[in-house]
Amino acid sequence: MLPEFLIPEATVREAGTGPEIFIGSHQGETLDLNLGITRIVEQESVDISIWGSSDGAVWSSRPLISFPQKFYCGNYQIELDLSQFPEVRYLRAKWQLNRWGKGDSKPLFTLYLFVSQAVAQPVGAPV
Repeated sequence: MLPEFLIPEATVREAGTGPEIFIGSHQGETLDLNLGITRIVEQESVDISIWGSSDGAVWSSRPLISFPQKFYCGNYQIELDLSQFPEVRYLRAKWQLNRWGKGDSKPLFTLYLFVSQAVAQPVGAPV
């Protein structure tokens, strides 16, 4: 089942929501969220949050976790501990874009986000 794209690679110019993903047997586990930003213009930011649902219809009233605001291309990773949300069976991502300064007022990002099962690190193992 995992890894799965929460946001398939896309160029986005406005706020949006990714597809809902059924996490199945990974319910209650710790998952890795991997964000890739491959294209960006100056003077803009993106905020990405992860939302949960038990049935795929009614979504949490606030995000389960959010990435810190991003301004640059790169690869970013955070862990989502679902043991705090045992009822969550579906995930989806939402993004908000912001642009300021001169030039085109519409933001422009090319990005992707995928979720995978976290790999346990042995105690004392180098990071």
